[in-house]
Amino acid sequence: MKDFIRQLAEITGPGFVSGEPEERYLYSMDQGTMPPAEPDIVVMPGNTEEVRQIMILANKNKVPVVPMGGGLVLSGLTRALHGGVILDMKRMNRILQVNPKSRYAVVEGGASEGMLQAYLKKHHPELKHSMPDAPPIATLAGNICIHGSGHLSVLGGFHSDMLTGMEVVLPSGDIVRSGSCSVSPDWFARAPLPDLSGLFLGWSGTTGVVTKLGIRLFPSYAHNDMLIFVCEDAELMPDVISRLTGAQVAEDMTPWMMPKPEWARGFLHINISYGAHSKKELTFKRNLLQASVKKYADDPAIWFLKSWVTYRELKQMVDSLATYLHVSGVKKGDVVAIYLPNCIQYVVSYYAVVSIGAVASLINPTYLTMEVLHQCRLTGAKVIITLDALYFHFAAKFRDQWDFDKIIVTNLVDQATGLSPILKFLGKKITDKATGKKKIPSAKVE
Repeated sequence: MKDFIRQLAEITGPGFVSGEPEERYLYSMDQGTMPPAEPDIVVMPGNTEEVRQIMILANKNKVPVVPMGGGLVLSGLTRALHGGVILDMKRMNRILQVNPKSRYAVVEGGASEGMLQAYLKKHHPELKHSMPDAPPIATLAGNICIHGSGHLSVLGGFHSDMLTGMEVVLPSGDIVRSGSCSVSPDWFARAPLPDLSGLFLGWSGTTGVVTKLGIRLFPSYAHNDMLIFVCEDAELMPDVISRLTGAQVAEDMTPWMMPKPEWARGFLHINISYGAHSKKELTFKRNLLQASVKKYADDPAIWFLKSWVTYRELKQMVDSLATYLHVSGVKKGDVVAIYLPNCIQYVVSYYAVVSIGAVASLINPTYLTMEVLHQCRLTGAKVIITLDALYFHFAAKFRDQWDFDKIIVTNLVDQATGLSPILKFLGKKITDKATGKKKIPSAKVE
């Protein structure tokens, strides 16, 4: 192997090839649970010509080659099962071209997701690409070759569907191009010739080494928003997703659920992200998405104190509170404390806060006064939403110790439309008794 290493060093330079035990150990495993498999040599080419010469040399000596991008796979794809060479592509990390009119970028095989994202933000802020849920050092070529997906896949499909062309070095050392780049200097599409990219997609580098590729770009909108669809019936989700994607305006959709807090148990959510060049266009797209699932708007969402709240009513309450918070100066990233028991207002408050990009700090209503104060100090909450009874539980004791910009107070029966007038009256009187009929300072409470 020493002679083979010497020949590799002549191709890449001695600083980019190693057969030392430290490198072999580090490259023997990935972050998954598969057993290690050491390579004999690790080499880092700097350009397509070096890759070509390495493949010719390896083919001549019958030495296996395993290409590696970011090395983030969890399934052992970059282990050298039969020894040989690990071909680390990280040196080939250049962004070669961005075409803002045709909206595509051309990158080398070792360019990472984070590199392209940073490059676009700096040089082409009007454009973006689909980022996967992976660390930013993950390579574009690696993600595309495993048919990865990302935050624009609802709009553009798998990342392999966003491919516009490839340059690949075959095991023989031959260089092939697929797509428009094979017959022109431009990388705008996988047409017009027969599409050969399938010979290299999904094959994990076993059919060739990707040295360049073109990837589709998308508009980076000035205005962005998110809707949240909520229901309790998992059987509805396929139809809901079909309707939302049928509107063809969502960029990203994320289904999720959480067991805590208790009121959220059993609720299924879909976050729907979308953007637009203007506020008018954003409103138009929002209306399209809402209209696509309108049939579910009158389904029951919450049952509390003999009162049903439909999803339509819940949305109206959420929008109303969210608008109030926004015009009151609550901005994205601000912390709003929610000091409520399980009730309609708790649900409304949570969704209103997160819908404007603020952070909801949920405070247990059984906390003692100093525990509430401690959490508000830790989170930096400047707005708190609470019950009138709870307000008097804590406000008189530490109001002077923490300066809230705004305190929003509600009553437990305010949204309980199913209660009879007498029960509502009794509910108010119980609150009066609990608070000692004290007056809430109107200067601090809206």
